[in-house]
Amino acid sequence: MSMFSYLKSLSLLELLKGLRVTGEHLFKPKFTVQYPDEKTPLSSRFRGHHALRRYSNGEERCIACKLCEAVCPALAITIEAEPREDGSRRTILYDIDMYKCIFCGFCEEACPVDAIVETRRFEYHGENRGDLIMSKEKLLAIGDELESQIAVDRAKEAQYR
Repeated sequence: MSMFSYLKSLSLLELLKGLRVTGEHLFKPKFTVQYPDEKTPLSSRFRGHHALRRYSNGEERCIACKLCEAVCPALAITIEAEPREDGSRRTILYDIDMYKCIFCGFCEEACPVDAIVETRRFEYHGENRGDLIMSKEKLLAIGDELESQIAVDRAKEAQYR
């Protein structure tokens, strides 16, 4: 048996098998996406950049329950709240450190009012240390900008439930 395996390795049979596979695929058309000119389709459940949503009357949805902060495994969310005159609570500080975030989606699942969502946006960067620490104002601006896409994704997701 060992003599057979020795002759097999001497004849380079495995190498020839590998070259045959390479040769078969050498002249076939390739599936290549010319990024950034071409984009691949993203799922409606894709978890990208975070956003804070508002109600249709313009009021922010977040009720400062701090469930997203509690459930975040990376401790990337920081929330501070204070009561308003009408007795409800609203956030005065809502920060997400994108350097820590692992995009698990737990914050989105824990939110009882659908205030924090993860959008389909995956093309973002920061040039300075503070650029990827997302403040409440930045998150609300992203939510305002992408609200139509978020609403479509939420409708598709509700369809599957």
